[in-house]
Amino acid sequence: MRYSFSGHESFHCRHLWLKKGYDFINNGKSFSDESAVLELGVGKNMVNSIRFWMKAFNILDEKDSITPLANRLFNDRNGWDKYIEDEATLWLLHYHLVKKSHASTYNMIFNEFRKEKIEFTRINFENYVQRKSDEIGFAINKNTIRDDFDVFLKMYLRPDSQSKDRDDSYSGILSELEFVQSIGRGENKYFVIENSERPEIPDEIILYCILENGNFESSLNLSSIEQEYDSVGSIFAINRSGLFNKIEGITEKFKKEMHFSDHAGVRELQFKTKPDPLTILERYYAN
Repeated sequence: MRYSFSGHESFHCRHLWLKKGYDFINNGKSFSDESAVLELGVGKNMVNSIRFWMKAFNILDEKDSITPLANRLFNDRNGWDKYIEDEATLWLLHYHLVKKSHASTYNMIFNEFRKEKIEFTRINFENYVQRKSDEIGFAINKNTIRDDFDVFLKMYLRPDSQSKDRDDSYSGILSELEFVQSIGRGENKYFVIENSERPEIPDEIILYCILENGNFESSLNLSSIEQEYDSVGSIFAINRSGLFNKIEGITEKFKKEMHFSDHAGVRELQFKTKPDPLTILERYYAN
């Protein structure tokens, strides 16, 4: 796995950046154009940051081409959620941010680090990355890791009302999810991502993620859904009770396509036919 802890120019992604960047590229522009600063209305470093986050959230592919998901979400004519007004879209973006791993901190925290330490500090994370670096052999810069972790916090935490940094008045795009909790102040501050039932995540978003991520034929074991790398259980920090509720809701809504089997100790989500993931999202946004 290639690890990357920079590229965002120390800016967290703002709420309107993805739509703004989508429109810019969709109009035939390029981030390397001299006019990009003027047309996007931000500084040069922010232009680079918008491009970085569009790739991190799977809005652009590695060749700077708009992805099918981005077209379905942001198209002016019939986009599902052009201005990201539905919280489900934020969960969808969180999933792609973690799974794509263009920004390694997010993949590492939700798939690995969080399972070691539910309560953690910035120092805990820095030490974890250092240990991974020593084990696997990739180079890191401690200042870069520290800066990247601070951007992670700004992405998920609402700005501190006592902050003197004007930049913090612009919340990170995922802060509305209240997914990461901050406890304490100063040197005693630590952060928590706790497993819970997550009733606020729509069943269709969970099913889309299972299908989009699933390298499986006609069935998927419950343990895989709950615990495997990039599984919905890992990415969304859903506990087993919550997963049972999600699967119950999914199989009730999609009876023709799938059912849940609990036989002889083997618990599986079994597919009669595997729907196209984007079709599942289309069904959700149509309602």
